Amino acid sequence: MSATIFRNVHLLDLDRADGMTSITDVLILNGCIANVGDALTPPQGATIIDGKGDLLMPGLINAHFHSSVNHMKGRLASLPLELFMLYESPALEALRPTPREAYLRTMLGCIEMLRTGTTAVQDDCFFVPEPTPEIIDAICQAYADSGIRANIALDEPEMSEVEKLPFLGDLAPPEWREILTRRPKNSGGELLSLYHHLIDNWHGAGMGRIGAAVSCSAPQRVTPEYFAALDDLSRKHDLPVFAHMLETKLQRVLGHEKFGGRSLVRYTHDLGLLSDRMQVIHAIWVDGEDLDLIAAAGANVAHNPNSNLRLGSGLMPLREILDRGISVSLGVDEAIADDAVNMWSVMKTAGMIHTLSGHDPDRWPSARDVLQAATAGGGRAMRRHGLGTLEIGAPADVILVDLSTLAFLPLNDLVRQLVHVELGNSVRLTMVAGVVVAESGHVTSVDEKSLLAEAREMFRGKAAILERAAVEVAPLVPLYRAMHDKAVARDVGMTRNLSGGLV
Repeated sequence: MSATIFRNVHLLDLDRADGMTSITDVLILNGCIANVGDALTPPQGATIIDGKGDLLMPGLINAHFHSSVNHMKGRLASLPLELFMLYESPALEALRPTPREAYLRTMLGCIEMLRTGTTAVQDDCFFVPEPTPEIIDAICQAYADSGIRANIALDEPEMSEVEKLPFLGDLAPPEWREILTRRPKNSGGELLSLYHHLIDNWHGAGMGRIGAAVSCSAPQRVTPEYFAALDDLSRKHDLPVFAHMLETKLQRVLGHEKFGGRSLVRYTHDLGLLSDRMQVIHAIWVDGEDLDLIAAAGANVAHNPNSNLRLGSGLMPLREILDRGISVSLGVDEAIADDAVNMWSVMKTAGMIHTLSGHDPDRWPSARDVLQAATAGGGRAMRRHGLGTLEIGAPADVILVDLSTLAFLPLNDLVRQLVHVELGNSVRLTMVAGVVVAESGHVTSVDEKSLLAEAREMFRGKAAILERAAVEVAPLVPLYRAMHDKAVARDVGMTRNLSGGLV
């Protein structure tokens, strides 16, 4: 039996006016929160951690992430999503990673998250040029070794560029049509075989920390048959389903062009695939009918405000989502659409950007709304009971926040200062499943120093390859810009950016 007692800690309590309990003790047994109370008696051999009057709170949950570009921070200018993806994930053989490269780039994200108090992540992992069992294993092994809690899915499309994007077929010159109508290498059946590899080998690994999820990437990027097969896998194993929906105005236009006027949410509902297992990612260009469908299905929404700003995607209607009782989680999205893997930064943006949504301050999200999304909301998205809370029986994924740092000096309002002031520098200790994995700003579960040195050398050597890949895709940029411009000129009955006011 493994046992730890935190002595002399305040506990985060969003139901209290001051946001925290009085000083108390917390007992951790076998990876779960076992008891809370004063002067608890430790089991024999228990580890005692003196909280020194600091705050014990649930670890933050990065509920939407793409680890595949952890090594590309700062490489790209801000661009609309459809242009950005040309550089982010071109299916070029030159970009195929070795298993060690995949392991190291995944570990970069793990180290950054654990250092700053993110204890769990949902990785909607994409693969360039396509997934293989060896690369899947390397990614999962990194998560297992780091000590973080993770759900991993294979974000792989089946459809060609012309099939999944509007206007492109008509705009493309003849010399590009063969490439743009070519489907990805792996069929739906081959992707399902890779999912069986992921589930059979990794679901439940790491003493239950590592789990599988399924991903259609986005409804327009897969066939209905493969989408349904993923849903069957999800139902059989109770796995989250990841689906990017209505991230950009172009995706709203797509419904008019390819789905008979139906939005991607309505299309998914009509397929019978909108469920309480689904995470609707982004949900920016949604209307009231879309939100009613999401609420009725019990699906949850992943909000990625830093990424949305970086790519100019628009402002998600957060208040309308919360008003319908839809569970919201927060995510980084990816290291090149945020340029950090820091959930405190995501919370800070989420706590401020929605003041632009209207003039009624009573409708703006509170710091409590934001912190709830970054903890318990993420736990619900991961389908792990109690995750993101300090309930008895919940997984002991907790962080100790030093209340003597400048972020809390003076301590005026704990919850607001957690959301608006803290950036992860005050995290004294990170624990996942009852095991301390980071302390005093360093990850302790792996040899952090040697891994970072190896990654620095490896990715320095990849810079030239990334530059050549950018040159190779550059001729497509004017075509995709023309597609983007045609889509944004279309009136879709709403706006989610500042060019015409937010409606």
